[in-house]
Amino acid sequence: MTAYIIRRLLQLPITVFGVTVLIFAMTLVLSPVERSALYMRDFPKHEGALEALIRRYGLADPFHVQYWRWLVGRVDPETGERVGGVLRGDLGFSRSGRQPVIDVILHRLPASIELALWSVVPIIGIGIWLGVIAAIHHNRFIDQAARVFSIIGWSFPTFVFALLVLMVFYAKLRWFPPGRLSDWATWAVMAPEFHRYTQLNTIDALLNGRWDIFWDALRHMILPIITLCYIQWAMLLRLTRSSMLEALRQDYMTTARAKGLPERTVINRHALPNALIPVVTVGGITVVNLVNGVVITETVFNFPGMGSAAASAAQTLDVLTVLGFVLLSSVLFIVANLLVDVLYAFLDPRVRLG
Repeated sequence: MTAYIIRRLLQLPITVFGVTVLIFAMTLVLSPVERSALYMRDFPKHEGALEALIRRYGLADPFHVQYWRWLVGRVDPETGERVGGVLRGDLGFSRSGRQPVIDVILHRLPASIELALWSVVPIIGIGIWLGVIAAIHHNRFIDQAARVFSIIGWSFPTFVFALLVLMVFYAKLRWFPPGRLSDWATWAVMAPEFHRYTQLNTIDALLNGRWDIFWDALRHMILPIITLCYIQWAMLLRLTRSSMLEALRQDYMTTARAKGLPERTVINRHALPNALIPVVTVGGITVVNLVNGVVITETVFNFPGMGSAAASAAQTLDVLTVLGFVLLSSVLFIVANLLVDVLYAFLDPRVRLG
């Protein structure tokens, strides 16, 4: 197990290096003049402003020189100090957010993390449970109902379902509003006496003993959680059901039953671990997508997370901000794949020998 994990860890920096090269190569689709506009915070005030920017940032240098400067920063000719660089946390200036890209990410990331934390447990837990129940009761009423449930959820466009629940639960019933907090709660969390420990409204409200703010924050997340859960349940149910059906038909299941083991033990110890191997992959990707921000869901419900920020940046052609989100998403996917590989080794010992 240790050797397997070490091999995967050694592959991590190589993969990250390849991803950063690809991301930086995207910027070279633009000409030096076009890329110089990414570094401007105002219109040029004289004729040679663009040429000065190209020389200052080395936008006409060879690829490997520009990549290294983008990665570790550059030496400012005026001060002699090293500035910029992705490894130093400098991802450029966001024109859509009117602040550095890293600040936009740090400002929007807590909202996406909070939504992901409240969504991931019901998505993974209930989705897998529904798939197992459907497989155990194959071709019975429960299985048929679960299949109809998954087909409807899989066929529903996300924005249609999101608008539907928004119209029913907010426009008609006035139960669960969009946004992240009500106006009074927003002013309350900005007050000096309210301590921001984690930037997660629900967690900070509990730590401050403010149950009213906790309920208000949770109320605003219920509709996005319902939307995310239903769409993901449909996918996980179908995948878990098919994997469980395949596992239940294997010879080792017949052997386990012939030994006289209880059916619950046969399912939990023999069928489920083997059926979860493909589900783990999808589950890892699902978690990363939730943290990255789900663009449609956050946009429909006006939830200020990573997804809505990325959509705004793309609409305004804010290249540096989009690349910053792409870089973060890529790193999260790489880490998630590493964790999935480790889970594979626990679920299936044969993987460790591969």
